[in-house]
Amino acid sequence: MALRSTQTGFGPVTKGFHWLMAILFATMFAIGWYMDLLPLGLEKLAWISRHKSIGVTILFLAVLRIIWRLAEQTPAGLGEKAWERQAAKLAHFALYAVMLAMPLSGWLMSSAANFSVSVFGLFTLPDLVAPDKVLYEQLRFTHWILSWVIVGLVGVHVAAAFKHHFINRDATLRRMLPGAGKGN
Repeated sequence: MALRSTQTGFGPVTKGFHWLMAILFATMFAIGWYMDLLPLGLEKLAWISRHKSIGVTILFLAVLRIIWRLAEQTPAGLGEKAWERQAAKLAHFALYAVMLAMPLSGWLMSSAANFSVSVFGLFTLPDLVAPDKVLYEQLRFTHWILSWVIVGLVGVHVAAAFKHHFINRDATLRRMLPGAGKGN
């Protein structure tokens, strides 16, 4: 089985990155929402620790995904209009940017709060900035805004995929589905 994408379809590595990141972002949003509702205590701290660990995992996978994307050909866009293809490129660029910015803002926020980032208890990341309460609050707001930017971008991404599938009736959505052949 070929791992790479072709001019007509996405390979299993690209699909794997796509769906793994989708699952991780949904998980992170749910955990973030849940942990914000908890009162300060051990349960909240445990969820914050999980959130940080998964965030570092997302950052690592995002870097790998970007490297893979740069080394990989991308199937031709199926949009009929040039502006649609340009909008898709811009949206994908924005999604890649938030895949990096979101976990980095969390790491910076933790550093500014003087709480190190432990990754699943296996190792601890170095602090990126010195403790700073004002910077912490700014980064906390940035992290929150980025979470909603992600929701918006993912919403547009899903809506565009459904538009291609149900209105244009092209293979845009089908060729990213797990198990779909490269020519679909």
